[in-house]
Amino acid sequence: MPETVTMEKIVAFCKRRGFVYQSSEIYGGIRSSYDYGPLGVELKRNIKEEWWRRMVHAREDMVGLDSAIIMHPKVWEASGHTATFNDMLVESRTSGRRYRADHLIEDATGREVEGLSPEELTEIIEGDERIKDPADGGRDFAPVRPFNLMFETYTGPVKSPENIAYLRPETAQGIFVNFKNVLDTTRVKVPFGIAQIGKSFRNEITPGNFIFRTREFEQMEMEFFVEPGTDEEWHEYWIEERFNWYLNLGLSEEKLRKREQTEDQRAHYATRGVDIEYNYPFGGWSELEGIANRTDYDLKKHAQYSGQRLEYFDQANNKSFIPYVVEPAVSPDRIMLAFLVDAYTEEELNGERRTVLKLHPRLAPTKAAVFPLSKKEPVSTIARELYDDLKGDYRIFYDDSGSIGRRYRRQDEAGTPFCVTVDFDTIEDKQVTIRDRDTLQQERIPIQAVRERLQGLISG
Repeated sequence: MPETVTMEKIVAFCKRRGFVYQSSEIYGGIRSSYDYGPLGVELKRNIKEEWWRRMVHAREDMVGLDSAIIMHPKVWEASGHTATFNDMLVESRTSGRRYRADHLIEDATGREVEGLSPEELTEIIEGDERIKDPADGGRDFAPVRPFNLMFETYTGPVKSPENIAYLRPETAQGIFVNFKNVLDTTRVKVPFGIAQIGKSFRNEITPGNFIFRTREFEQMEMEFFVEPGTDEEWHEYWIEERFNWYLNLGLSEEKLRKREQTEDQRAHYATRGVDIEYNYPFGGWSELEGIANRTDYDLKKHAQYSGQRLEYFDQANNKSFIPYVVEPAVSPDRIMLAFLVDAYTEEELNGERRTVLKLHPRLAPTKAAVFPLSKKEPVSTIARELYDDLKGDYRIFYDDSGSIGRRYRRQDEAGTPFCVTVDFDTIEDKQVTIRDRDTLQQERIPIQAVRERLQGLISG
């Protein structure tokens, strides 16, 4: 019987196997900041490549973009981030700790209070519920106040008000302000999308749950521009398209669900929002990806603030309009955590404990390992030649240390789906054995067929 997967196991596993390290660990670390190790960087890179392949390369109605992190401050004024991109902060007068007020209340009472005003949240904290400080049990809190999540910085040599800039809290605005550029320099026609992967920064009050909520993170966002009146249909399309992407890469369907956002939970610009949620081990169902109908809010705001016409001219019908926008937005960090949790398995095998990471082959950091059964010639030479032949296609690992069983276990734990063994029979029959990580089945194939066989297994 598989054992329960806990966050403690996942965090320890990620450190032990080189997926995720605490950032600046030799100096005691820094809260909510992580570095991706040799296996982690490969897994995250594969996630981003799968998203880009499905969203951009496999479609005719999509183009890509890579916009700057530091943008003109007017961008954030127009988008509403300067004025409204806030979390509700409450400070304990007894411990000095600061909390997100909605999280504090929800953790203590189970009440859903997202979207309430500072005054309403203060009233709840000071009311009959008598919320306690988790740090020391105190009940004395300062009034709740809004806290802007954008990181401030300065451009140029002088720290002055006119030189204030912000680290972007989302990649989406880089797409909106380049809408006209894309129209002018490509042959896109509505409906079409612009996709982007990049870093974003949010000064979260209470980051946590490992890589689920951090202050520095990556986003994969796509803005799909459609004619008004077709937006609801396209919204449904993208909800299903994104949900199926996870299933196609092997995420457990019973741990995925779609949840309709309430009016209080929706962004102020959205007419509808649907979250794809995953059942994480740190507290149940939490947002994995959001798909929103942003209407024409962003383009209208940027047209207003910039004085530019951000319209699309439909030549077929001889009319201009400001497109509506459907936005699937997700962090590869959250996706990576979901796939790690989903794939992590502890099981008994021939009386021994086996830890295996059952990732889809397209996501696996290492696609295959090559094992010579002996370090001696000519077995080692054949194995090395095979490794050299394969390594340009994928990340391939070569291991000639330890027993074959131990080598299998190391690769199982790293998520490597296939191991190729060169043995003494290979000298005569020119064949090798491919072993499957999950089924443990082995097949004997000619050396010259290994590349094609692996390509089929990985892409299947």
